[in-house]
Amino acid sequence: MQEIRLRWLLLGALCSSIGMSFIWPLTTIYLHNRLGASLTVVGVILLLYSSANVVGSVLGGRLFDRFNPYYLTIGGVTLSLITLGGLMLNHGWPAFPIALIFLGLASGWTLTMVNSLGTTIHSRDGRYIFNMLYFAQNLGVVLGTALVGFVYSTSVTLLFAIAFSLFVCFMGVVVTCYRAPAVMHRHVVAQTREKVAIARPNRRIMAAFFLSLVIIWMMYEQWVSNLSVYMTGMGIPMRDYSLLWTLNAGLIVVFQAIINWLSNFFSNLYLQVYAGIFFVALSFFTLIFAKDYAHFVVAMVILTLGEATAFPAIPAIVNSLTPHAVKGKYQGMANAWASVGKAFGPLFGGLVIDHGSYTLLFILAAVANLMILGLNGLVIQRNQHRVEIYK
Repeated sequence: MQEIRLRWLLLGALCSSIGMSFIWPLTTIYLHNRLGASLTVVGVILLLYSSANVVGSVLGGRLFDRFNPYYLTIGGVTLSLITLGGLMLNHGWPAFPIALIFLGLASGWTLTMVNSLGTTIHSRDGRYIFNMLYFAQNLGVVLGTALVGFVYSTSVTLLFAIAFSLFVCFMGVVVTCYRAPAVMHRHVVAQTREKVAIARPNRRIMAAFFLSLVIIWMMYEQWVSNLSVYMTGMGIPMRDYSLLWTLNAGLIVVFQAIINWLSNFFSNLYLQVYAGIFFVALSFFTLIFAKDYAHFVVAMVILTLGEATAFPAIPAIVNSLTPHAVKGKYQGMANAWASVGKAFGPLFGGLVIDHGSYTLLFILAAVANLMILGLNGLVIQRNQHRVEIYK
């Protein structure tokens, strides 16, 4: 049965990533500097945004296993278009934070659909598919963040107009290229009526991964939210903070190419997870001593090496640990638990900063990542040799 061409799945992921890259890098700075919200209030707003992302991820994953994902994907993109269209007309208070909640729901839903559609492609190795999806998403970040700082200084309305246009392109790709027979004629109802049993070692490893995603993203989110205020408070221009994310996404493209090449010689995805978490922890230790822009660049390079190594490996392993009938559910759960971390990250960081300091925040982030690295090592070593592997 004809499958979705991987190139079209990647193009859809690219359009969505560029569009959202015109929104998320400036959310904290826009709410704090333009709309006058405190960091704690910003944390609450981002908590609501990511909570909506969790709902979209879980609901999207479960519906993927039961209904036609072609129409579900169209629904998610439509919600993004309606929300971005509204932001073009009104992006003040409280319209902007309310719209963020709907964008969170739509982005969680859409990302889950794209990742779950990747599991329907059996002509390619799952590891390659998720590496390429991560590559496409971060190439979108390269293109988006390279422009967002300059567009922001020109017109906020223009930002939303560009994002809206990119989701129009995404809709065009979905409507014309995602109607593959392998998607339109999946026997999802018959598969989901039966209770699907998953081996206990598989469940234990996935549970460790889901907890890891919460902690890693909770700390990673400090880069996305509170670091913008920290750096601009040190006199570093907003455009330089924006360029850090361009560097991040550009390096991910490079690191992904290297990892894809190394995969010809090393097949153990668990080692990728270990190495990735370690480098994320190391990036926060580096931040403790960062007093100028060059040190932030070094910390970002280390962070990027960590995320490029660990983040695409986790959904690929989850894919191999789950049977066909529930792949959408567990891809949705992976995205949902990551969103839980994103939800609490800004609020956690804001509270630590308000009652402590940025240095305390960096120390806590580094220690938490090292603890989760130890937990993964323990769980994986005890269960890896007894797992059941699925295509």
